Amino acid sequence: MGLIDRILRIIRSNTSSLVNQAEDPEKILEQAVADMQENLVQLRQAVASAIASQKRTERQAHQAQTTAEEWYRRAELALAKDNDALAREALTKRKSYQETARALLAQLEQQSTVVERLKQDMRTLESKIAEARTKKDMYIARARSAQATQKLNEMLGGFDTKNSLSAFERMEDKVLELEAQSQAIAELGTDDLQKQFAALESSGDVDAELASMKAQMLSSTREPSQLPESGTTVKRNEGE
Repeated sequence: MGLIDRILRIIRSNTSSLVNQAEDPEKILEQAVADMQENLVQLRQAVASAIASQKRTERQAHQAQTTAEEWYRRAELALAKDNDALAREALTKRKSYQETARALLAQLEQQSTVVERLKQDMRTLESKIAEARTKKDMYIARARSAQATQKLNEMLGGFDTKNSLSAFERMEDKVLELEAQSQAIAELGTDDLQKQFAALESSGDVDAELASMKAQMLSSTREPSQLPESGTTVKRNEGE
């Protein structure tokens, strides 16, 4: 199980450290799970082999016990025939098979312990593989996110922030200048219109004043020519 523990330590390792290594963390995790799966296959084969050996020992122990019982019946038969020597040989055989059966039963207990331990290890490994697969997907997602963040940081680190900000400031100044020019042109256009209308209004006042002056001058010119006609009329009245 040392290899399994080592693989699990790799899976539990920090994702950031995996990103900084030359190896691809996704491939490492995939290989780790594959190694665990291979260990599970080998462990299952070991369990199957241990169970088969246990069954074989169990059959051998049962056969030895059966044979011992058979030799005991033969000893009884020999005694019934008053053949003590044959009965003694039968009991000797029985004892030998009994010892064999006891040894096989002791071996069977040891094999049962081994089989149970292997079964427990197999269940533990199956549980760890299921956990590793879940963590693998999580760590791969985190590794991809870390790699994307690293690339983004590298891209951002390659930008000249000062120059970028300076460019924005220059563009802002340019926009403000264009807006000021546009406003100035608009104001100048408005002033010209106002001046033209003011000139028209002023011109109308002058024309009106000029016409008034002409009328006054014409009126003053006509008044002296009418004075003699008025005097002649007076003289005529006096002569009369």
